[in-house]
Amino acid sequence: MRGRTDKDVAIYAPGEAVTFQVQVFDGNQSVSGKKLRWTLSFDGKPSETGEEVVGKAGLRVTTRLDHPGFMRLQVKAYDRDGKALKGFVGGWGADKTGDIFFDGGASVQPDKLTPGEEPDDFDAFWQEMKAKGADVPMKADLRELPSPNPEVKLYAVRVSCAGTNPVTGYLSIPVNATPGSLPAVCNYQGYGVRKHDPPTWVNPNAIVFNVNAHGMDLGREDAYYEKRKKELSGYAFDSEENSDPKRAYFHDMALRVMRSLEYVKSLPEWNGRDLNSNGGSQGGLQAFWGTGLDPDVSACNSWSPWCCDLAGIQQGRMKGWRPDYTDALSYYDPVFHARRTHATVHLIGNFGDYTCPPSGVWMVYNQIPHDNKSIEMRQGCTHSYTMKPYMSFTMTPQGVRDVGLKEK
Repeated sequence: MRGRTDKDVAIYAPGEAVTFQVQVFDGNQSVSGKKLRWTLSFDGKPSETGEEVVGKAGLRVTTRLDHPGFMRLQVKAYDRDGKALKGFVGGWGADKTGDIFFDGGASVQPDKLTPGEEPDDFDAFWQEMKAKGADVPMKADLRELPSPNPEVKLYAVRVSCAGTNPVTGYLSIPVNATPGSLPAVCNYQGYGVRKHDPPTWVNPNAIVFNVNAHGMDLGREDAYYEKRKKELSGYAFDSEENSDPKRAYFHDMALRVMRSLEYVKSLPEWNGRDLNSNGGSQGGLQAFWGTGLDPDVSACNSWSPWCCDLAGIQQGRMKGWRPDYTDALSYYDPVFHARRTHATVHLIGNFGDYTCPPSGVWMVYNQIPHDNKSIEMRQGCTHSYTMKPYMSFTMTPQGVRDVGLKEK
C-alpha cells in the first residue's frame, strides 16, 4: 500500500482540509476491488473510522484538525472474502511479510507545539549527576580484536563508571592517527537486550565508540545474554522505579552516556572540536542526553528519539509506546535536554511512527535554541517499516528543503 497527503509538505493550518489518498499495488500497478478499512486518530480529538471498496484510484479520506497537533491515518486492506492482503511489511525479525498496511499522517502548526513543565531543579539535578560521575576515577580496559580493516584498530572497551555497570562497547581508531587529528563519534543503541557483536565495518577517518546500552560484558557466551535478557525484561517501564529520578532505569544509563563522551574526549587522537552524539530510538534518547549534558558535543544525528514529550499524554496527544508519565521522568525527556544543546542537530521523524510519535520529535526540534537544526519528516513510514517510495521533506529555520519521493 502507498499513501500520501494532498500536500507534499504535510503541514496544514487549523481547520484546513487534509486529504489522504491510499492505493493498493500489485508490483507497480494499482489494483481495484479491495476493501480498505481505516482509522483516523488525532491529538486532542476523538478518532474516526470507515471502510470502502476502492477502485484503482484508491481511498480518499478528508479531515481537519482545528488546533496544533498531529493526525494519524491507519489503513488495512482485504480481498472480497474479507481475507487480509499479504505483502512486504518490513520489521525487525527475519520474516518481512505480513498484512499490508498504510500508516501515515499530517500535522497542523507543529511549530506551535510546546511541552509540559520542566522541573524547577532540572539543572541542579544534572549537576549532582555529573558530580556523582566525577567521583569515580576513569579507568579504561581495552582488549584488541581482529579488525575488518587493517588500517583501523578495533577494541572491546570497559570503562569505570558510577552506577551499577561500567561503560562497555567497541572502539575503533585509525592506525596511523596523530594526536589531535580525528573527529569522534559516540553511537548509542536502541531498546532491547541482545548480544552486542563487534562492528563489521569501521570508519577509517574517525574515532568511533559504539556504546552498549546496558554496560553488559562483551564477547560472552550466549547463555549470559539470555540471562541478562530475562533480568532486564521490560526495563524502564517500572512505574514505581520511575517515580524517583534516582531510581529510574534511565539514571544509570545517563551516567554511562556522560562517561562514554568523557572517555572519548580523553583519547589523544581526538581533535578537540568535532564530537558527535548519535543514535536512533532509545539511542536517539541517549544521544540527546549527551548533546544536552556535554557542551563539547558539536553535532547530533537522532532518528526517532524515544520518550520525547512524555507529559504530552496529559495534554491529549497520542502516546505511542513508552513508559507511563511520571514527574520524575521529566528529567530524562529530550525536549528539555534539547534546550541546552549547542550542537548542530539533525532529526528524523516518521508520520506513522507511534513508538516515537512525530509530535514529540517535532517538539524536540522546536526546543533547540539555535538555527543549526533540521528535521526530516517521512510519510507512510513507521518505527520499523519504510514505505517505498515515501514522500519526505526537511524543515529548517531557513525554510523547507529536499521535498520529494525517496526510495531508501
